Amino acid sequence: MKITNEDVKHIARLSRLHLSDEETDTFSGQLSSIMEYVEQLNSLDTGNIEPTSHVIPLNNVMRDDILMTSLPMEEALKNAPDSTEKFYRVPKIIE
Repeated sequence: MKITNEDVKHIARLSRLHLSDEETDTFSGQLSSIMEYVEQLNSLDTGNIEPTSHVIPLNNVMRDDILMTSLPMEEALKNAPDSTEKFYRVPKIIE
């Protein structure tokens, strides 16, 4: 499938992109190459292949949720530039 400069200009207009004539020519060639490759893939016989969502098996990489003691409040607040007894103090940004 050949992508014309008019096709690229139409896509650019829909994408709110301003392309120069040189960029339009470049993208026209690149998109045409991509579409030709997709056409080659479409010619393959995939009738006996089951649909998959991933080509490799996925494993959950999360660790087990283990109950642990939390950081003591004094330790959490010790490097804060400004704090109260229990909270970080930050500048007011909303009036």
